[in-house]
Amino acid sequence: MPALRLRAPIVLPADPACSVLRDAVVDVDESGRIVHCGPYAAAPQTAAGAQLRNLRGMLLPGLVNAHAHSPMVLLRGLGGDLPLLRWLHEVIWPAEARLRPEDVGAGMLLGSVEMLRHGVTTSAEMYFHAEQMAESVLSTGARVLLGSPIIDLPGLDPSAMIAATERWIDADGLRFGPGDRVEICYAPHSAYMLPVEALRKIADSAGERDALVHIHVAEAATEDESQRAEYGSVPRLLEQVGLLAGRLLAAHGVHLSDSDIALLARHGTGVAHCPGSNAKLASGIAPLSQLRAAAIPVGLGTDGPASNDDLDLWEEIQLAAMFSRLATQDSTALTAGQALLLATRGGAEALGRTDIGALEPGRWADVVHIDVDQPAFATGLDVPDEALLANLVWAAGSRRVSEVWVAGEQVVADGESTRVDRAAAQAGVASAAARLRA
Repeated sequence: MPALRLRAPIVLPADPACSVLRDAVVDVDESGRIVHCGPYAAAPQTAAGAQLRNLRGMLLPGLVNAHAHSPMVLLRGLGGDLPLLRWLHEVIWPAEARLRPEDVGAGMLLGSVEMLRHGVTTSAEMYFHAEQMAESVLSTGARVLLGSPIIDLPGLDPSAMIAATERWIDADGLRFGPGDRVEICYAPHSAYMLPVEALRKIADSAGERDALVHIHVAEAATEDESQRAEYGSVPRLLEQVGLLAGRLLAAHGVHLSDSDIALLARHGTGVAHCPGSNAKLASGIAPLSQLRAAAIPVGLGTDGPASNDDLDLWEEIQLAAMFSRLATQDSTALTAGQALLLATRGGAEALGRTDIGALEPGRWADVVHIDVDQPAFATGLDVPDEALLANLVWAAGSRRVSEVWVAGEQVVADGESTRVDRAAAQAGVASAAARLRA
């Protein structure tokens, strides 16, 4: 792949200050990593043979979906008016019991295409048949952190599931694929769906391999009553079994006490905040302001497209800001720039990744181009930085994602996948969904 220079009137590198660079470039080397990001006037000479792209809009890092079950595009619309636990037990889990590996592959293929079209280049996935999911993501060119759910249900053996994850990591490595596109994770469903012995075994196994553990924590108020009664809280249980000592991503984190938040902060645990799904299932509003005040790494997640019901992280950016402001009665609780960082740099930090989530030298060139020929930017780009970020976050959203690169390779052009026939992917999901509902 030749080196690449992307030049645009606006570049948002997603540094901690959410800086706005004017007339700037992003330089990418042959391996797909960023070697420079900064104003064009101070840019180094381009490498010999580099491709030059002059773009008219805005460049920013690929968004990071920190918690998703994307193959659930197959189950959209099922049980949409039920609370979480009834929705799982009465609708979702029975439907999932009928899934075939090829169904999951078809669902992940379409889910990956949908996310790329929204500018989401990385997703942290928890779902069955992870090897088929990896194949689908490699087909679309996106990036993924994958874990097969480890869960104690009739007919399922948590020990065998842990062993399967161990074998996969030991065979293929923690990360593999072009541009390290796939990372393998451990995915225990939750503390309330596993015995303590299994949680302890996962902690030991993941710790030996420096693998991320991706787990639901404190999503619904009543899901973990027995664990709270015995251990005080799920975070305390996770600490006791050793899971907080390693890389841990706690999905949802809605019902956390002040002491829980302090405990997660002490261990550097990441949290995936899913405001859309939490609201739709009436699970509650996560304490985002308290998590951020404690310096906990927080990213944004869509959760599954059967509980959201889309994979558009731009909606989560808006909802995170709105709910944070409502919960605190403070219209400054989360600014547009801070909300955008949750979906980029913050998502990477929550996953324990320093190679994605920002346009900085050494990171993978996962880049999104926003077309600004739209009403949201009718006042132009020559406005104060605060106004520009507000227009992007509050008015534009995903509707004008035009082009996307992952590891320097263009995977979306003019809003469509360069690798996958979207109509065919949709037809594949329609066929599988029809069988599941029959």
